[in-house]
Amino acid sequence: MVKICCIGAGYVGGPTMAVIALKCPSVEVVVVDISVPRINAWNSDHLPIYEPGLDEVVQQCRGRNLFFSTNVEKHVSEADIIFVSVNTPTKTRGLGAGKAADLTYWESAARMIADVAKSDKIVVEKSTVPVKTAEAIEKILTHNSKGINYQILSNPEFLAEGTAIQDLLNPDRVLIGGRETPDGQKAIKALKDVYAQWVPEERIITTNLWSAELSKLAANAFLAQRISSATGADVSEVSYAIGKDSRIGPKFLNASVGFGGSCFQKDILNLVYICDEVACYWKQVIKVNDYQKSRFVNRVVSSMFNTVSGKKIAIFGFAFKKDTGDTRETPAIDVCKGLLGDKASLSIYDPQVTEDQIQRDLSMGKFDWDHPIHLQPVSPTSIKQVSVVWDPYQAARDAHGLCILTEWDEFKRLDYEKIYESMRKPAFVFDGRNVVDAEKLRELGFIVYSIGKPLDPWLKDMPALA
Repeated sequence: MVKICCIGAGYVGGPTMAVIALKCPSVEVVVVDISVPRINAWNSDHLPIYEPGLDEVVQQCRGRNLFFSTNVEKHVSEADIIFVSVNTPTKTRGLGAGKAADLTYWESAARMIADVAKSDKIVVEKSTVPVKTAEAIEKILTHNSKGINYQILSNPEFLAEGTAIQDLLNPDRVLIGGRETPDGQKAIKALKDVYAQWVPEERIITTNLWSAELSKLAANAFLAQRISSATGADVSEVSYAIGKDSRIGPKFLNASVGFGGSCFQKDILNLVYICDEVACYWKQVIKVNDYQKSRFVNRVVSSMFNTVSGKKIAIFGFAFKKDTGDTRETPAIDVCKGLLGDKASLSIYDPQVTEDQIQRDLSMGKFDWDHPIHLQPVSPTSIKQVSVVWDPYQAARDAHGLCILTEWDEFKRLDYEKIYESMRKPAFVFDGRNVVDAEKLRELGFIVYSIGKPLDPWLKDMPALA
């Protein structure tokens, strides 16, 4: 039996290994992590992450050929193929701070593998990493090899949170990069044979290490720069017309309050750092994304008579996208912080994000979400101004305004007449995801701002950004 071990039980490692176990019953898959609470959650009925379809896959495989353990060294030592799916946060200090990736966790994983390995290993990059990371890891392993042969592969993930299980079951492509040596090609084939048990061969792309690493960064950067907004025009009509061009396609052309998640910003900043000569364009992508969030806050404040001090603002959605509980780099953090800076009182509802997580996110600095500071206590001031509720109607009661920051499907089905009746008047809706039917809400009496859509006639007279 082929033995696979994945170091890191997060958003990538957990779902990916669960699907491999599901589709490869003859392969033993163990996911290891040093976090006892996280592993305990994977072994319970309440998984540590929310992803549609994940519960069913884990329940079907766990205890059969899928296992979760904190005994990292034992399972790494026994594995034939080791996936490394650890955090690669943006550095917050030192050389490259604010742009370069922090490879501390990756280096620690590599050194641990070298310490405990007693047989040849295939080590697979699964985290999103800077170009040439494989070479660095290869150096660490080969210089501490003790006669053991290591082959390094790059197998970047292309998952979208909220659809990760479907993305894994039916991927657009699987990319495997390795050395162009006989041993390197043999390692590529070994990993390809795993995926080939359910992925059509024509969708499994093999290449060299550098190309595989760069493909991931370039793909995320390309997708991120397509998320934009329009002024005055109806962005949905513009994106529909542009998307009809087969060279472009319709995906990632919708307007939004900004992109979020763990990859887009981090990968673009990484590109900025390693390609400084052509970095101005990519820096502008980050600036435009930050501008969208500050522009949204400015619209809220200026529309509500240039002050939200002491006013209750309902926040619908805190996760960075629907069908996930992930809040890493979610635009909601910057929007909420902007409103809190203007002394608003926030009532937040998200069906998958806990109060503890929201309070911690609002107390952290930029890029802190993937560092130990994440565990520090939250600020008493932020707790006082923020309440987290588990009912959207409660969140909206007595609110002056309502901000929709995540495109949860349930927000389309809410009784907005009931919400309108419970809010202070005039009642404002600021739709950062184009979830609601603006005209229907206006008929109910709401003043509506939908990002990328023509302005509400009432708002046109207000001194704000269009």
